[in-house]
Amino acid sequence: MSLNGRVAIVTGSTSGIGLGIAHALAAEGAAIVLNGFGPAAEIEALRQDFGARYGVAVRYNPADISKSADIAAMVQEAHDELGGLSILVNNAGIQFTAPIDAFPIEKWDAIIAINLSAAFHATRAAIPLMQQGGWGRIINIASAHGLVASPFKAAYVAAKHGILGLTKVAALELANAGITCNAICPGWVATPLVEKQIVDRAAREGRTEAEVRHDLLAEKQPMLAFTTPAQIGALAVFLCSESARTMTGVPLSMDGGWGAQ
Repeated sequence: MSLNGRVAIVTGSTSGIGLGIAHALAAEGAAIVLNGFGPAAEIEALRQDFGARYGVAVRYNPADISKSADIAAMVQEAHDELGGLSILVNNAGIQFTAPIDAFPIEKWDAIIAINLSAAFHATRAAIPLMQQGGWGRIINIASAHGLVASPFKAAYVAAKHGILGLTKVAALELANAGITCNAICPGWVATPLVEKQIVDRAAREGRTEAEVRHDLLAEKQPMLAFTTPAQIGALAVFLCSESARTMTGVPLSMDGGWGAQ
């Protein structure tokens, strides 16, 4: 397939899952708006690498997605500078763990703002632009925690369950507008952040990284393998294809059997 002529925003795309998705969409010809945090020099090198590798237009927008005004401005800028907006991937997210009765209120507010409200604000801003072109793909990165729960993750689980609800409502409202909305629900993903957690835990507990990696997976997943950002990117590309034209409102698990238990 080809996404030539399509313009995609991927939030939280300077590393991890979002970066994998951005690579996959750019490889199919989509112009890309990168968004996220990191050293300016590294982000500029990343932007230039995308352009050289894929021959597509690439912009970086530093929007703080906890702020609705920043999100609206990013969406409008993508339309104005790249000639439209046809793909929106709501990926950015943060995590914090604590029992409910000890969960800091400011952490709850931040997680809900970034993991849930940001997707609403971006979707709200993007829909009119997609309707202008008569075609759109909204892809929300949820989690296995959008379908099941774990202790000490009240805000994250609530936000990801909310993402699935938002996905379904958008799918219903846009069913005959040429715009689909689906959610990807990953389990454990091999990102730099997860790898750092494994290395740190192994050092702290005096164990090998292989042991820690095994135990981390085995706690939740029957399949003892990490999903890769590239694999999630491939699924995102499929959701943008003509083959997925009638797929909408669907949570798609890539979780090694986590949710099947």
